[in-house]
Amino acid sequence: MTSRSGPGAARIGIVGAGAVGHTVAASLVAAGLCEQLLIASRTADQANSMAADLDDMRVALGSPVRPRAVTAPGLADCEVVVVAARARFSNTRHTDVRLAGMAANAPIIRDLAVNLRGCDGAVIMVTNPVDLMSRLFAEVSGSSRVVGIGSNLDSARYRLILARLLDVPPSSVHGSVIGEHGEALVVCASATTVNGRAVCVPVDHIYAALRTRSGQIMDGIGRTRGGPAGAVLSTLRRVLGLTDGVEELSRAYHGGWLGVPLRFRAGQAETCLPPLSPKEARDLAAADAKLRAAYATLTERLRLPLPRPPTDLTSTPRPMPA
Repeated sequence: MTSRSGPGAARIGIVGAGAVGHTVAASLVAAGLCEQLLIASRTADQANSMAADLDDMRVALGSPVRPRAVTAPGLADCEVVVVAARARFSNTRHTDVRLAGMAANAPIIRDLAVNLRGCDGAVIMVTNPVDLMSRLFAEVSGSSRVVGIGSNLDSARYRLILARLLDVPPSSVHGSVIGEHGEALVVCASATTVNGRAVCVPVDHIYAALRTRSGQIMDGIGRTRGGPAGAVLSTLRRVLGLTDGVEELSRAYHGGWLGVPLRFRAGQAETCLPPLSPKEARDLAAADAKLRAAYATLTERLRLPLPRPPTDLTSTPRPMPA
């Protein structure tokens, strides 16, 4: 990995004043990755209150980042927009939990995409189901610079879980989780190394731990915050060209849309899928088919009518796995 000195961005936007949006914004203030941090939310009061709270943080830390509340169209000139907007809905699912937000969140993401149609900045999607919402935003907005952070978070969790099992530092583990940010995730066990050497990965244990981790966190604090924020911040550094390296992100791939490893060099990304075992390849194909079918259902539900006129964007805190 290489690093570059210098400023990150003039303007970064955050959509959503909920748990993840607020944590991402606070991390940006602490890291000093931009000059202006523009905040849009469901109401002006939410956006103004979050900006005020972050302003206090800025002064306490001596951070160069200046938070300011805006409406969604005010994000048009941002180098990067982080989308963490969520609708109010009751999640009663016990399987495919993240897909429960599909119908509720899709109109919000569609409307934001209309507001930002034609903008040149990158978009980092956090809203679940992140693979579907990333694709929806990209297709409605016409942007080619949309990524979702789901597989990035899954990969960070995988490296941590495996490192603890093997009693090694997480930094020594190199391995990816790809596919869906959900139950159809794919652990690239056959290409995983520790200190450059192949290891025997206890795959069943890893899958069980990954599928229950967010629920365990939510049971204690009601919402995952730090993990998603860390995945966003790491991705931001790559997208802004501040560091080079690999991030597992959701993006267009062979006509579908799912999590794959991307190698960033000076802010430009290319897919770098590792060699897969036959089973891993089948699992990735199954994840791709699942996401394509879910997206077809989503677009049929939406019927993509003429969108409503651009409005302020919604974001309401709602416990939902990240």
